[in-house]
Amino acid sequence: MDALSHFLALYVPRGSLDVRCHLSAPWELEHQPEAAGIVPYHVIVEGNARLDMAGRPTVLLQAGDIVVLPRGSAHRLRAGAGDASGTSGAPVVQDAGLPVRVKTNAGTGARCDILCGRFEFPDAAGVALLSAFPDLLLVRSAANPAFSGLQALTAMLRFETDSMRPGAAALVSQLSAVLFGLLIRAWTDGAGGLRGLLGALSERRLQAALLGMFAEPERPWTLDDMARACHMSRATFVRLFHQATGSSAAATLLQIRMAQAARWLQRGGRSIAAVGEAVGYQSEAAFSRAFKKCFGVAPGQYRRALEAAVPVVEAVRSP
Repeated sequence: MDALSHFLALYVPRGSLDVRCHLSAPWELEHQPEAAGIVPYHVIVEGNARLDMAGRPTVLLQAGDIVVLPRGSAHRLRAGAGDASGTSGAPVVQDAGLPVRVKTNAGTGARCDILCGRFEFPDAAGVALLSAFPDLLLVRSAANPAFSGLQALTAMLRFETDSMRPGAAALVSQLSAVLFGLLIRAWTDGAGGLRGLLGALSERRLQAALLGMFAEPERPWTLDDMARACHMSRATFVRLFHQATGSSAAATLLQIRMAQAARWLQRGGRSIAAVGEAVGYQSEAAFSRAFKKCFGVAPGQYRRALEAAVPVVEAVRSP
């Protein structure tokens, strides 16, 4: 299994597609800030729109664009000149028995078709991961052969949300989760400017070291070990790793270890000491200190909160 596959197996959000927007200009959609771990996304299926965010220039969107807001920032989608909050621009939610809610309006201008959904990271490891993302990620998939998978998935989502066939609601949810994996691959294939673990995944020369960290988190990795795996000197490895991630290999190894520990704690079946040993800690006390430093709660408290379905993400601090 390659490093990206390990990553996608470790960070698994719940995907949902909430609204299908069939709008005619002028229109405007306001989106309030989301809680930690909630990541809104919009897929422009047809037409054009504008995205406004505080502190950023307006982003022009067209068919084939997929925009994701990893930090759940407040934003506005709109089309058409002037104020779109009047009668013609105010979207109305309709429920016609389709797999998702439908928003329409009474506008008479250019039409736009948008799929609006979210990825939800319910655990502390996922929330910590999101802190390394920029506040806006955009993939322009139209007419790009490299993004044929995204294009095919968008077509499937469009088809299923148009239909009332048995199983459509479940399929839409599953396809939305798959969308996250395809977007991660698109970003690491050439988005540029990614930091942290995603930055390391996007640097092909670091893949051997990352694969080792994912596959053997219990191993006492040294910089020399990682450099040898990548067939480069220690100095070159350190420089390249910092250039790709803005951080150190040790910090990335800690992030991977703690994310894997969080997954095992969530699944149950292992004692805290066994989980700590499986991610490289011979002492339960040392593991507990490292876990609490990363996530703000001790492993036992983390596990109890998950068992009681109590949110633990508010205490997260990035590794």
